[in-house]
Amino acid sequence: MPGRFVRRWAALLLVGMMALAVACGGSDDGGSNAASSAASESSTGPAAGPGDRVSVLYHGTLDDGEIFDSSRDRGEPFPFTVGAGDVIAGFDAAVTGLRVGEVRTVRIPPAEAYGESNPNLIVEVPLAQAPPGVQVGDPISFQNGARGEVVAIAGGIVTIDANRALAGEALTFEIELLSIE
Repeated sequence: MPGRFVRRWAALLLVGMMALAVACGGSDDGGSNAASSAASESSTGPAAGPGDRVSVLYHGTLDDGEIFDSSRDRGEPFPFTVGAGDVIAGFDAAVTGLRVGEVRTVRIPPAEAYGESNPNLIVEVPLAQAPPGVQVGDPISFQNGARGEVVAIAGGIVTIDANRALAGEALTFEIELLSIE
């Protein structure tokens, strides 16, 4: 299915990439503030906050249930600094307030993840101007340094989506806080 390769590639970078500069405001539309939290009886100590170096395990899915990334499945804790812009805004907000041992499940709307998909970033170019052998799903680099993905080839036209991978997608994470430094 088109986009699956790019989604998986982007997912590897998901929590390490800079977030869009989006405020984490309240919302009743299923945003990150609608998180459910299940604290274990043993979770004690301080809550994670801005400037804390934390380590988490997470499992991320799209609304259709597709797993796009999981440090839990890899068995690799993910360290980052809360509030430093190391992760998408909604992920940062979800970890803020957790205590070691707590698990939180949160659905992050596109505005707090990678933004909405911008139709102006979907372009069509003649097949003759595309790289030789181009296929649907291939990554493309433009002369200005922008990147995109080939999403369709038909009638001598190549359609390229230059939106960020996972743009327009709500992301659901199950996050477990392992440590606070």
